[in-house]
Amino acid sequence: MTRPAPLDQADGLRRLFAHARVRFVPVVSNPHMAFGGVMLERLCAAFGEHGKHTLVIDAGERAPLPSEMALMELAECIETLSTQVSYLGARGLPLRFVDTHGSTAGFLQAASDAAPHADVVLVHANASDLCRMFVRSEARPLLLADDRPASVTHAYAAMKLLSQRAGLVVHDLLLGAAPSSPRAERIAMQLATCADDFLGAVLRDWVQIDPATDAREAPTPALRRWARETLQPQAGFVGGAAASAYAPHALN
Repeated sequence: MTRPAPLDQADGLRRLFAHARVRFVPVVSNPHMAFGGVMLERLCAAFGEHGKHTLVIDAGERAPLPSEMALMELAECIETLSTQVSYLGARGLPLRFVDTHGSTAGFLQAASDAAPHADVVLVHANASDLCRMFVRSEARPLLLADDRPASVTHAYAAMKLLSQRAGLVVHDLLLGAAPSSPRAERIAMQLATCADDFLGAVLRDWVQIDPATDAREAPTPALRRWARETLQPQAGFVGGAAASAYAPHALN
């Protein structure tokens, strides 16, 4: 008996991770941010509080190029930074795994196989790369921005691309801004409004992080909440329906 043809190119992606333990979190890189690395550190710390080991796949614009061994022995290219964090410099690497449909989801499987100890995989990449990896999946991209106009414009453009090209319409925002910033809440509200009015998308939640925070400090209550919700079965790459619509309480 022949197997029915898949309804769309994401069919294999959904089946591939149908029983996966690992949680994939797409994080949209933003070259207009001055403290993108700090944001990734804070995310790893938040997942570490839950006893999770995080693999950071750094395929952003400023990431290191992968070793020539990456296609043969990807595990050898993963660097252990601590008991809770591993790192893979992977700028340009996902495209080496592209299939005939234009999907690079195979790279996610290869990375997961190379780091079987990882509970969370943060995939830090530009919007185009994330579209090819997570097209029409149930992933919830995390936008990065600070309180400067160029970074906010870039975050909105990324949300537009992810929504229209990949069908990823529910997003979160990690905003790097000082606690005294008069623009932070307004930026989040404007992004939420533009997402709803022009893209048919949703900014479900946002978290403000002070970029001057010491990496050894405990995560803020808001970041703890976001990490806890992201680890829930319905909130990650493999989980069920996208989370609830953006609500005022998310501003806390």
